[in-house]
Amino acid sequence: MAKQIKTEILIHSTPETIWNILTDFKKYPEWNPFITSIEGKAEVGMKIKARMQPPEAKGMTFTPKILAFRANKEFRWIGHLLFPGLFDGEHCFELIDHGNGTTTFIQKENFKGILVPIFSKMLDVNTVNGFKLMNEKLKLRAEQ
Repeated sequence: MAKQIKTEILIHSTPETIWNILTDFKKYPEWNPFITSIEGKAEVGMKIKARMQPPEAKGMTFTPKILAFRANKEFRWIGHLLFPGLFDGEHCFELIDHGNGTTTFIQKENFKGILVPIFSKMLDVNTVNGFKLMNEKLKLRAEQ
């Protein structure tokens, strides 16, 4: 079973400014209500430790592997619940530069695994709301 969640927001700021906020993990507790912490070095092939706290749902700490880390463009990782194939999530932050001082921030995740149907409602509500809340807080911070 597979499922995708995707949100986007237009931010009146440059990709560089947004990227600096996204990659300053130590400051996540100051502004990010959804991904409350990330620890580790962000390099392709490395694992980081991340804590997600969807609104009105139980939080989860996991250790995803970084798949892409292209400055000012894309940050993508894959994480697994217990072991691959059970409940896998490939999370992506993408920045689209419009060349006029605005950037579209896209946050999406592709879920695969045998437990996806069980978590489907939570993903559609809590996780989507977490994405949207994070997007809004990122916009506020980047436009200050």
